[in-house]
Amino acid sequence: MRDIFDLTALELGAAIRKGEVSPTQAAQAALKRMEETKENGAFVAVTADRALDRAREIEKQMAAGTLTSPLAGVPMALKDNICTKGVSTTCASKILTGFVPPYDATLVERLGAQGAVCLGKVNMDEFAMGSTTETSAYGITRNP
Repeated sequence: MRDIFDLTALELGAAIRKGEVSPTQAAQAALKRMEETKENGAFVAVTADRALDRAREIEKQMAAGTLTSPLAGVPMALKDNICTKGVSTTCASKILTGFVPPYDATLVERLGAQGAVCLGKVNMDEFAMGSTTETSAYGITRNP
């Protein structure tokens, strides 16, 4: 198998379903890469414990045959303007510091139903007004 970072989401999902890599291994590898490249400023919130718990839950569902989605166990991240229950959502603005939504956006519900594993929130322009992160309250994202 190729390095998981060279795979598309669907290719990684297929490798997970074949047992070539587990959801927990995929999440751990992604979290390690995120830690190694944190100086790039890509993430404004990392939910490592939550992601690993979710990966283990997905493994159980896959073993029981109750989850067969192409995205089952695939790690992903959300822009910081997507409401995620229990996870800080700031829209990359200091104005929303401390806002923790009491609900999940429809997108989060749908990805969750498919077994995706959310690793955290990624940087963006404040309130999504731009495409370069130049206006983010958390700094510019650097492409490694």
